[in-house]
Amino acid sequence: MAKIKNIADIAKKFADVTPQRAGEFVEGVEKSAIDWAQAAAAAEGAYQDGVTKAISRKAFGKGVKKAGTEKYKKGVREKGGARFSAGVALAGPAYAEGFAPYHQVISSTTLPPRYARRDPRNLARVAAIASALGKAKEGAIG
Repeated sequence: MAKIKNIADIAKKFADVTPQRAGEFVEGVEKSAIDWAQAAAAAEGAYQDGVTKAISRKAFGKGVKKAGTEKYKKGVREKGGARFSAGVALAGPAYAEGFAPYHQVISSTTLPPRYARRDPRNLARVAAIASALGKAKEGAIG
């Protein structure tokens, strides 16, 4: 039988030591000799194969059932809430850059006339935006 520390000790060391390694994490990314984008793009076939296999064994649904709603909510309470504001604030410029092409499509779409509230003809305005965005997505955007 292989010798290994008990799981409680391993988990405690992970939780105690790893948070102190944030600087090493960033430094490792900054000094990496491997170009992330090239390596990630080169792995597309492996990614597709892995996802296809995961779908065939229904891994997503099994993982969701195993984790359960309470684990999800606990993660949001204990991690997500504290990280949300800073993450959104840091993502502002990337959000603007990513949304800009859609903003251009929306702002240049000619809408049919607006009618009274709840008039079903107003749905033509929604359809015009959906159609323009769909055409743009199939063409140049994305």
